Amino acid sequence: MQAAMIFAGSGPILVLTSHDGLEDPTLLARLAGKGIRKFIAYPVPIEVLQQKYGAHFDIVCERLDESDDLRVLDFDGRRAMELLPFSVLGKPIFHEPS
Repeated sequence: MQAAMIFAGSGPILVLTSHDGLEDPTLLARLAGKGIRKFIAYPVPIEVLQQKYGAHFDIVCERLDESDDLRVLDFDGRRAMELLPFSVLGKPIFHEPS
């Protein structure tokens, strides 16, 4: 499982995915289908999200599998920014459609 804070036009969101990487073409297609085509994604360690989100994290992950490969953990960018220090964010991935 991968997790990322994605900064897109509507603000930051936290997502979980069963894809191996944040640049997987299938994942990019799923994000595009949700209107997220251009973004900066910062990987976030799963254990940090488990600690910060507790039971909510468990509920969101409960049925995350290959057929349901993308879940939004937090739509509220302000809350996500308050909960996660920059020090836990990984190296940014920049995606822009060609």
